[in-house]
Order: sequence, then C-alpha cells, then structure tokens
Amino acid sequence: MGTPEFAVPSLEALVDSGFKPIAVVTGPDKAKGRGQKWSATAVKNAAISLGIEHILTPEDVKSESFAEAIRELQPDIMVVVAFRILPESVFSAAKRGTFNLHGSLLPKYRGAAPINRAIMAGETETGVTTFLLQQKVDTGNILIKRAMSIGEHETAGEVHDRMSVLGAGVVVETVRLIESGDYTAVSQDDSLASPAPKIFRQDCEIDWARPSGEVHNQIRGLSPYPGAFTSLDGKTMKVYASLPKPKTNTSARAGEVLENEHSILVSCGSGSLEILTVQLEGKKAMSSSEFLRGNSIHVGTQLGNV
Repeated sequence: MGTPEFAVPSLEALVDSGFKPIAVVTGPDKAKGRGQKWSATAVKNAAISLGIEHILTPEDVKSESFAEAIRELQPDIMVVVAFRILPESVFSAAKRGTFNLHGSLLPKYRGAAPINRAIMAGETETGVTTFLLQQKVDTGNILIKRAMSIGEHETAGEVHDRMSVLGAGVVVETVRLIESGDYTAVSQDDSLASPAPKIFRQDCEIDWARPSGEVHNQIRGLSPYPGAFTSLDGKTMKVYASLPKPKTNTSARAGEVLENEHSILVSCGSGSLEILTVQLEGKKAMSSSEFLRGNSIHVGTQLGNV
C-alpha cells in the first residue's frame, strides 16, 4: 500500500527480491494540470510496469467494502509505505501482520512530515523505521531501525530520495524477518516521542529576526516543496537554497538586503544569509545571479512583512 514516488523503490525492491505482491493498493487517479488530465499515482504506474494486475484504488479506506476486498485477498503480510491511516478492520486482515515504513527514527518525529521537521530542527541524523500497525498513528512496536546522516546543506528533497532507497532495503529485510518468525517487536518509549505534523503555510514564512542558521534549516527543510517564502515589494518570493554567513553590518535590520552584486545577502537576527535560489511570484525558479540580472533589489531593501 503506497501512493507517492517515495514508495516506488520499496515496491520495486520487493519484486526484485522475489516478494511480488498479490495486490497493490494506492490512491485513485486524479485530474491534474491546466488541462485537468487524469493521472495515476506513482505507485500505480510502477505496479503496472511490474506486471501487477490486481490494483485497488479506494476512495475511502474506512469503508466496509474496502476491508472486505482486503480480507478476500487473504494476505500474509501487508506493507504500507506513504499511504493513508488505516482502520483496524483493514490492517488486521494480514495473517502475519501489517507493517509501515516511516521516515524517521521512531519515536522521534511521529507524524506526516518527519523529513521536513527533522531538517528544520537542524538534526544531523535521521533514518527509517518499520513497525507493526496499531490503532494510534506511528506508535506500533518496532521491527527494524536504520540510521542515515543529514548533510549540513542537504535539502528535504535530497534526503527524501536517499531515504526512499534506504527504506526499500529495510522493507525487504522486514518481510524476510516476519517470514522467518524469529523476531521480537520492541515497544516505543512514548516519553521520547516528538511530533512531526504536516506543513502549513505559517511554517513556510521566513522570520528574518531568527538566527541565520535557523532560517537556513527552514529553507532547506522546505525545499523543493512547499518552499520557504518571504515577500519582496508586496510579491511572494520563495527561497530554495541558501548559505549562512557572518554579519558584517551589525546595525542592519533583520530582513534588510546587505549585498546585491552576485547574490542576495540578507541580514538576520544573528548572522546573515546568502540567498542562492529564488522564485518570484509568477516566475520560474532561478539562481540569485540570474534573478538579479532581470530584477533590481537595492541594498537596504526590506524583505518580509514589516
């Protein structure tokens, strides 16, 4: 069970390892783009290319008809990677259990946005965890944990791509573990838990009064999607890449542009931040140097809502 690109390596790894699923469950097709053309999920496209014929695309995973469809399959194991929250009537249908691949070292960063939240918090390590599903989200007993580093300037998109490959190997390892019957699932220590709720618009607006390192972590933790943003002359400007720098002008206000020659240097609460990649409202993303060739940002310009 999975929907986005993150889940595709896990599906491919299962097939490559001789664990071709009897069925795949994914989100329904959606109309996308200006032409509103119907588009299948990344997992559905992968399943078709892998020759998996039984594909379910339920509108409502809590419906009794969906639970009945799963029970009729009589699955031994169900694997969940970036899918929806399942009711017990569904996840209890697997004879040997249902497990989920989560993008953090549980119990840290329980929730919908573990990669983003870890980077935004300045973590230098994250990882993946497989755990057996139970009623409360992301609280089930742990099967396997595998750590990975987060680079100093690595973005959420880059961590996501590396993690999907790491996770695929752990998914196969977990299936083999359950198949062997020789394992102990370890309960999570709830006292060590931290939340990773979904990203909202207010999480994306840059507060230039914060230290430059924190703003940098926010920018890379939201890059490439949904993107941290500030405002320039009343227009929204997204920032996708940055670099913390020392502050040379200590009297400058937070959000004030300090340099505008080859890139945009902005004053922060402490330190300053070099903006490397931007996207002005209605325009494409581009490097700061390319942006400056077509747009004038004067030294002393104030970014953000004052």
